[in-house]
Amino acid sequence: MGHNERVSDPIDEFSFLPEQAEEAGLGVAVPRGERLSLALGDGRTLSALRYTPADAAEAPPVVTFLHGAGLNAHTWDTTILALGLPALAIDLPGHGDSSWREDFAYVARVLAPDVAAGMDAWTEAPQVLVGQSLGGLTAAAVAASRPDLVRALVVVDITPGLDPDGGASQIREFFAGPVDWASRDELVDRALSFGMGGGTRRKAARGVYFNSRVRPDGRVEWKHHFAHLANAMSADPVAAAAAQRQQDAVSAVLGESGWQDLASVAAPTTLVRGSRGYLTDADAAEFARRVPAASLIEVESGHNVQEDVPIELGTRLRALADAE
Repeated sequence: MGHNERVSDPIDEFSFLPEQAEEAGLGVAVPRGERLSLALGDGRTLSALRYTPADAAEAPPVVTFLHGAGLNAHTWDTTILALGLPALAIDLPGHGDSSWREDFAYVARVLAPDVAAGMDAWTEAPQVLVGQSLGGLTAAAVAASRPDLVRALVVVDITPGLDPDGGASQIREFFAGPVDWASRDELVDRALSFGMGGGTRRKAARGVYFNSRVRPDGRVEWKHHFAHLANAMSADPVAAAAAQRQQDAVSAVLGESGWQDLASVAAPTTLVRGSRGYLTDADAAEFARRVPAASLIEVESGHNVQEDVPIELGTRLRALADAE
């Protein structure tokens, strides 16, 4: 894609899958993708993607995925291609096509009931539940509160007590910029200027398409709530400082509740750690101490394991799903 070429809208949101399979060197039949929507009791909507292999047209999901803060369900696309199993990827509240929360409560135990409602509606058997970052903490909360929904838990590059939306000040700065733009190409330029987007303009364009929308006035805005919150905080330093103090005050409580969730999970649990991700050796050791029955896997990756090494992750998850 040339620098000045516009980011065109695809035929549909799944029309990138053949291109992604080819880029990954996967000689697989592309699964059928479907957008799902569930009305929640308080008027909000939960959205998700369902992927069905070409040779199993009616098969229900066996693996369910939860993304991290600032991402959306499509972050799992290539991992799901490598997985080769029926899968469900949920847009967490405040992300993708799911409704924003008016209370801004994007924490695991608050998000878990919405995820459980989606799994009740869209799955037929206990799942291998995979969550990265904020999604990993949410997955643990789901597994603890609704053990009937989970046969195995996989937590990707997060442990309780870490900030799931970023030790990365760069990411906060990236989303703290303007919240609306003249075109998606401006967003692609911004992502590339921050060293984001997967290394090529084409990959950055895909990511921008999935994470943005065109408003009725023709302006383009980020879909997820965090960008809008980050922008508001950057415009009001006093409010930002107060919010940071509040975050510091509750982080220990949230961390402890996360450890409680993990301790009460009955399903087999695996932690996948990126070698260049957010977890330190001390974090991994604390996880092993607190959850001694869990397995620990380290991969050569940054924090977004599903985007850095999707083939390896999908292959490992396939083996886990087949073994359970």
